[in-house]
Amino acid sequence: MPRTSTLQELARRHGTPLFIVDHDEIRRSYTEFCRRLPRVQAYYAVKANPAPEIVKTLYAMGASFDVASIGEFRLVHENIRELPAKQRQDFIWDKIIYANPIKDRATLEELDPYKPLVTYDNLEEIGKVRRHAPHAGLALRIRVPNTGSMVELSSKFGAAPGEAADLIAAAFDAGLVVEGLCFHVGSQCTNFDNFVQALTMSATVLEEAESRGHKLKLLDIGGGFPAPYDNDRKRFQELSRLLNSEFSRLFPKDLEILAEPGRFMVATAATLVAEVIGKADRDGKRCYYLNDGIYHTFSGVLFDHCQYRVKSFRKGPTRLCAVFGPTCDALDTISQSEPLPELKLGDLVYSENIGAYTHASATWFNGFPPAQCVHINM
Repeated sequence: MPRTSTLQELARRHGTPLFIVDHDEIRRSYTEFCRRLPRVQAYYAVKANPAPEIVKTLYAMGASFDVASIGEFRLVHENIRELPAKQRQDFIWDKIIYANPIKDRATLEELDPYKPLVTYDNLEEIGKVRRHAPHAGLALRIRVPNTGSMVELSSKFGAAPGEAADLIAAAFDAGLVVEGLCFHVGSQCTNFDNFVQALTMSATVLEEAESRGHKLKLLDIGGGFPAPYDNDRKRFQELSRLLNSEFSRLFPKDLEILAEPGRFMVATAATLVAEVIGKADRDGKRCYYLNDGIYHTFSGVLFDHCQYRVKSFRKGPTRLCAVFGPTCDALDTISQSEPLPELKLGDLVYSENIGAYTHASATWFNGFPPAQCVHINM
């Protein structure tokens, strides 16, 4: 996080609420990911934070991209095209994976000229891809355990491992090419057994597919890498050691391994600065009202099951306070138990590690605009 003096200066200059993205922190996270998982190519999950500036920074670092809508595809395309020709010359479209197993016809038709890599998990999608994007390569998504992950994803997507080989064969029979497998253990996964089980299932599916004449060349292990919200990076270090060991045990060296880190890349890269716009005592509890809330940068409290601590620049004895957003909706409750000192109207507060799935899902509900975004250290 930038120094508190820097945060305050930026807030004075730009106003609040202010969403501050530190690109040095993004580069640190990307470098750590690549250093600890040298066999894995990182495909940044654009949905975590789709700011064009972030796309450009990660592209310059060597990242690929996981997109899940045609809007995200266009965003990456347009911002890569803005780069100088010398930087773009090595960019090839197999550095993007369209990782949404369900795609509409118009999306497939727009993607087809780029010969994209797309995911699927059912027979209907095979027929749709064959008709509307016959030049696409496929990756079959299988359903794997999501136990203990912050956000569960297995109930919506993923073929049962027992039907995987049949779905691979069906795609080949339709004249398509299946490049590999993919899975997702759930967002912010702290139960590393999910990864172990998923990798074991994948190895079994790859073996069965090869026994039926279909040797696949890649494995996409999805996202779920734990972001250090508490500034403790030991969990990711432990996970990376486990993954490297399982890669060596289960897969041949020529198997290409992809991953889709989103939260891990940007969660710690942003800080929100907000202003106290209201103050009241209710039922013996001090209540503060901010000019940002659940419908805005704190949306992750609701959508992402994540709690972002509200901190004060002012020092002094603290007591547990309730903190609310600016809208007229009672759902707009940031926290019921924040330890804060005595604050005045107009005081600034901040929340760290708020870069993933926050500003990306902010709305204009109740007429309040999302926080202004400022990028530093680009």
